[in-house]
Amino acid sequence: MKTLNTRVVAEFLGTAFLVAAVVGSGIMGERLAAGNVAIALLANTIATGAVLVVLILTFGPISGAHLNPVVTIADAIEGGISWAETLPYTLAQVLGGTSGAIAAHLMFGLRIVSLSQHARTGPSQWFSEFVATFGLLSVIWGCSRTRTSVVPFAVGAYITAAYWFTASSSFANPAVTVARCMSDTFAGIRPVDVPGFVTAQFVGGIAATIVFRWLVPNLQVRAKEVLIAHDLDQNH
Repeated sequence: MKTLNTRVVAEFLGTAFLVAAVVGSGIMGERLAAGNVAIALLANTIATGAVLVVLILTFGPISGAHLNPVVTIADAIEGGISWAETLPYTLAQVLGGTSGAIAAHLMFGLRIVSLSQHARTGPSQWFSEFVATFGLLSVIWGCSRTRTSVVPFAVGAYITAAYWFTASSSFANPAVTVARCMSDTFAGIRPVDVPGFVTAQFVGGIAATIVFRWLVPNLQVRAKEVLIAHDLDQNH
């Protein structure tokens, strides 16, 4: 049985590595692409999808590898974790994400924090984040109910695709969104644009959870399997 402290540290580390990969690959891609935005985005996409697979495989057995406040809230709604655990999980994800952004900056010789000037706002961007997060939670709920072992690969593949079919390039994660506002690089988002993205993400994730409660009636009973089966210590 994993203690809450152990699971929170896993969420911190997992989200830190996720954001380091997102921001770092964006910096590297932009530097090597010689102005070709499509090539830079492709590099960013491949790195993000690949690292998601690895991180879910690594941290899934410890904490469930939520790495995302929307996933944590959805898991709590369906009884996978207690509501008391959502705050430490979410704090760990946000702090891990900001730490990952800082680590990426240090690796590439940039200032520790540089608030982004990259505008990402408007109805099309918000709707894109709704769609991206609805799809992400649909993948998680659908796969975890039938073939738990494929969840890491399904999530990685979905985010890889969603980078290209959404206008927002599929943030689909409030912790990652907050972290990316601290980086005035290829992957950045202006701080003023963060609330719109985060709101759309939570609405999309909760909507998918409600839909899959209807599609899969035993969802609540089996919610502890998100993202992949993990032990819960109920005595903390």
